[in-house]
Amino acid sequence: MRHQKKTIKLGRTAEHRKALLANQVCSLIEHQRIKTTLAKAKAVRPLAERMVTLGKNGSIHARRTALATLRQKSAVKKLFDDIAPRSAERNGGYTRIVKLGQRKSDSAPMAFIEWIDIGEVVEEKAAEQKKTKRQRAEATPERTEPERVEPKKEEPPATEEKPAELPPPAEEPKPKKRRWFGRKSEEEG
Repeated sequence: MRHQKKTIKLGRTAEHRKALLANQVCSLIEHQRIKTTLAKAKAVRPLAERMVTLGKNGSIHARRTALATLRQKSAVKKLFDDIAPRSAERNGGYTRIVKLGQRKSDSAPMAFIEWIDIGEVVEEKAAEQKKTKRQRAEATPERTEPERVEPKKEEPPATEEKPAELPPPAEEPKPKKRRWFGRKSEEEG
């Protein structure tokens, strides 16, 4: 019987599983949302929430404990400086799992795992990115026209030297004749 054995094993050894989950949590901290299989998302959730609880504590001991688990200084820094303060008034339930349906290749159930407080941050960043993309899109056509003209000016002197070396282009090549085994085509016979 499996009473009180709640570790989700994911078909991996203990060390492999710990490394996988630590990397998933680091990716979640870095990108705010990750797409993974439903089983992995359910396994990542308790570890991610434990790390946020350590981040809310904020002590040196909590930092060292998080670093021992996650093994990435940048992720621990972002966790303690950015993510934990956003969740200061919340008592647990820092992550959300959104089911996405089956993966095309092997029909594995897929899901997003994301921070609950991500909504405000993502919308602000998306608005800023849209503005910059529009500005770039408007500025890009003006820049591309002069760039196209400049290479044409440089190319004619270079092409003047090359025509003597290269023969002029011949007629279009004729399509290859298809030969079928045991048959002669009408053009050949």
